[in-house]
Amino acid sequence: ERKGMIGNIYSMGLALQALEASRDFYAPRDWDCAQAFAVVTNHTFELPMAIAQVLPALVGTSYLDAATLNCDAPTDLCPSLATHRVPRGVMIPPGAFQTPQESQDITVHYSISNKLQGIPFHYNISVTVPGDSTLLEVLERAEEKDPENFSFKTEQTFWGPMVVSIHGLAASDNDRTYWQFLSSGKPLDQGVGTYRPKHWEHIQAVFSTY
Repeated sequence: ERKGMIGNIYSMGLALQALEASRDFYAPRDWDCAQAFAVVTNHTFELPMAIAQVLPALVGTSYLDAATLNCDAPTDLCPSLATHRVPRGVMIPPGAFQTPQESQDITVHYSISNKLQGIPFHYNISVTVPGDSTLLEVLERAEEKDPENFSFKTEQTFWGPMVVSIHGLAASDNDRTYWQFLSSGKPLDQGVGTYRPKHWEHIQAVFSTY
């Protein structure tokens, strides 16, 4: 139903490793990994953590195999990379060798909404940014345009910047609250530091609970 996506793009690496490690337990048929590998190979991973988790799966292994590696063994005795397990044709994403086109400006509609805590609020704004901008750059442009309503704070994590406060309303582990980003009502599969909105896309930041 999700065309190969398992969780979100950040969870794909470990998910593929888990499926690779447990393929012998699947019966009565083998796991068809073509769609899942297509998701990974058609995505440009920028975060070192995500890359480190995806690479083992792309060569048909997992972190579990690290315990059995003999790094002192001659090269010809080391385990093969088992790249035959990766579906043919998905190692090189379509268009990977195309010449990049000049980026044109796009308009992104951005809204923030809180009905969960304190005084409810809802604000909308439209901003124009270069076509290759990340969502974080959209947020920064919105703050420049209307800092009274669209101010925000982030914290750096292994998975990139995470928005922890918008319009003065901060997420809280004690209250189990956080800022969720949506597009067309569906949660984004990437973080604000890597997600790149499309022209006329409506991005929503909703104060939510988990």
